[in-house]
Amino acid sequence: MSHFKQTVALKVKCFALHGYYPEEQLIGNHFVVDLVTEFTPQGFDDELAQTVNYEDLNHIILEEMKHTQKLLETVLKNIISKVIELYPFVEMVNVSMKKLNPPMPGQIGHSFVKLSYTSAK
Repeated sequence: MSHFKQTVALKVKCFALHGYYPEEQLIGNHFVVDLVTEFTPQGFDDELAQTVNYEDLNHIILEEMKHTQKLLETVLKNIISKVIELYPFVEMVNVSMKKLNPPMPGQIGHSFVKLSYTSAK
């Protein structure tokens, strides 16, 4: 018997006011969020209900990016929590965020934070 694993992923670029320092929360920055989900397919009958809808993933990311946080890790945890709430059958979620050109001395392309979830199943 075959065992399939399915991946649904999305990369979203957006502007947000996240940052530890007050000035970061005032001027904002551009971010790139990568979200990857993995699960055992519920079926292959060409129905959206059988999979993770990446439109939902986009909505979750954009909504959580609206809520200013000091730490990017907090944003990532909130995104993962919303994905698991909406899709309890998801077995793995990886979400990472790049802060483009963070305000630091030197030529910094981006900072990077990643958080991973694996179900206990």
